Amino acid sequence: MENCKRLAFEVMMKALCFLFASAAFVSAQLPTAKPIPRVQAVPMPHHITSFQLDGRELTAMHFDPLDMRPFCHPIRASRDVSLTRMGHPHDPLTHSHHNSVWVTHNLVNDLDFWGDYAKKQGRIVNVEVSREGYEDTDEYASMRMVNHWISEADKAIQLVEVRRTEVRPLDGAKSWFMIVDMEFTPPKGKTTTFGATGFGLIAVRMAKSIGVHDGGGRILNSEGQVNEEQIFRKPARWCDYSGRITNDADGFGGITLMNHPMNPHNPTAFHVRNDGWMGCCLSLDTPVEVAEEKKLRVRYALWVHDGVATQEQSEAHWKRFIEMPVIDLNPPKPVKK
Repeated sequence: MENCKRLAFEVMMKALCFLFASAAFVSAQLPTAKPIPRVQAVPMPHHITSFQLDGRELTAMHFDPLDMRPFCHPIRASRDVSLTRMGHPHDPLTHSHHNSVWVTHNLVNDLDFWGDYAKKQGRIVNVEVSREGYEDTDEYASMRMVNHWISEADKAIQLVEVRRTEVRPLDGAKSWFMIVDMEFTPPKGKTTTFGATGFGLIAVRMAKSIGVHDGGGRILNSEGQVNEEQIFRKPARWCDYSGRITNDADGFGGITLMNHPMNPHNPTAFHVRNDGWMGCCLSLDTPVEVAEEKKLRVRYALWVHDGVATQEQSEAHWKRFIEMPVIDLNPPKPVKK
């Protein structure tokens, strides 16, 4: 028995010595090497930034200037299936503007930035990813961009938008926030109006299998109302769309779209459809004017989650969202020494 114990002890000590020697060897190879941040915003070819957790993509920002608008796709929780899709499952042509997760508006200075085939068409064009626009940490990754909202006819700028998109895991890939901060400024000396409409400012097209009609999914808002019949254009703090994404017993997931109290209306109306999309209304009944001295600053979040969210879970995450510090989109530039 004593021989066995001694042998086991010797084996353990040799293993420990090997580990320490290996660590020392690695350290000796490059002692200045820094740990890799767990959450990264990785620039990719063709105007794409991939948001990754431990090397696995959660979502990607697409901002090709030839597109009608920037958008995020896919949106993944713990499974490699997107919770969102591109386009309407039954009308891909006239609903080609349903770009997974996107920011836009139906009526800006009488221009339509919502659709893709309007008579008075607008387009949102990325003109800059800021010099210090990417941030990678163990807690979150972010990307800062500048977009011009222009008239397609004469390319005249209607709005200058500064946008910061942050991906912040809460429980690995099973639960994470996408936080979208935006500031809108009109061209110098002008006023820009977001007209009264239910379409805009931020929207989500869910995967076909999550839709109420196609997949038997469920929409739930902060007031306890369920599905389009009860929720359509009703005020709420948040709205969740959950449903099945795989045939596993626990193959469910969803997204809670959240409005922030700093926005012009809170609670705000949510435009939802049983065919699989939801949007947070900026100016349903009341136009919103933007001027040089009155910039529009808004903040939204998406809570991406495994499972079918309960009202208590979505409410708790909304409270967590609104308690977070609001980011300064235009911090003072460091003084050069």
